Amino acid sequence: MKQSPAGRIRVAICVPARNEADALPRLFAALDRLDRYGLDPVICLLLDSCDDRSAAVAHDYAARASLPIRIDYATQAEPNAGRARHGAMLLGERALDGRGLLLTTDADSLPAVDWLQAMVAALGQVDVVAGKVVRTVTWPNPAQDRLEQYYESLYAMRRVLDPVVWEAAAAHHQTSGANLGISVHHYRILGGFPPIPAGEDAQLVDDASRAGLRVRRDAASVVYTSDRRTGRVVHGFAGGLRVLDRDGDAVMVAHPEDAAWQYRGHALARRVYDDGDVSPLADAIGLTCDHLVGVLRDSPNAEAFAMRVVPVPPGGMRRVTLAVAEAGLATLSAGRFAA
Repeated sequence: MKQSPAGRIRVAICVPARNEADALPRLFAALDRLDRYGLDPVICLLLDSCDDRSAAVAHDYAARASLPIRIDYATQAEPNAGRARHGAMLLGERALDGRGLLLTTDADSLPAVDWLQAMVAALGQVDVVAGKVVRTVTWPNPAQDRLEQYYESLYAMRRVLDPVVWEAAAAHHQTSGANLGISVHHYRILGGFPPIPAGEDAQLVDDASRAGLRVRRDAASVVYTSDRRTGRVVHGFAGGLRVLDRDGDAVMVAHPEDAAWQYRGHALARRVYDDGDVSPLADAIGLTCDHLVGVLRDSPNAEAFAMRVVPVPPGGMRRVTLAVAEAGLATLSAGRFAA
């Protein structure tokens, strides 16, 4: 990775913002507090179709900031999180002259003091880091609490059934643009965040795994985010909270038995890749050996093969209520995830 003349690691903190005049001062204050020892960070702020005072707030901060900041502008007729975040990352690439580390967070989020250090340390071991996002609770939502706990437990099961050596000792389940890190090199390989209205973060991480990159979900990297109900994009986190406010009992998730089937398939695919004999996997997931051999030949490593080749279960990925999923996961856990 590119370093400054003094040997400090170069990092771009890439933030898309759309009408965030009220949130930006808190973000800037949090960034000023970051532990920057050995690092050379720059803030890269993309003001996306703002018609409030966001630009004035940003330029006021730039005049007195303890961190260098680059500000750019974009105009979109409709909110598009993927385009906005990609624009912020491109600004980061330019600030780093094409080499270094790209971190991204949101304008309504507050990185912990050790966020930079945790992300840079993790990116020294893997290719992509998804940090933990802690929801600031100003409006309690028991359904969201249950949902988060369910996914935490599901991810813990995943790493028992399909362990990988690069996972963090303290892991978590989240994939959020409020806390992601990747090198410029790997970001370019993936082609950047896709231009979709929401879910660009999950798509990029899925693309990374399918490309064979090592993705680490590291709970040592923490960003605190708003639990506001009025967001900037349709179907974003704020919208999800509104849905849970209205009817938390109606939330639907993947059946844990189907998820467990997939995780076991991933683990077997990794072993098959190393052994070269695809017949056990063909029997387990119902695909032909010729098909599996073709995918294996096109996969650069075991991670890519596992993520590309294991389909949904034979009966499809069932969607069930959270209550049904919680009960199913409890049953699997009692049998220690037995098939």
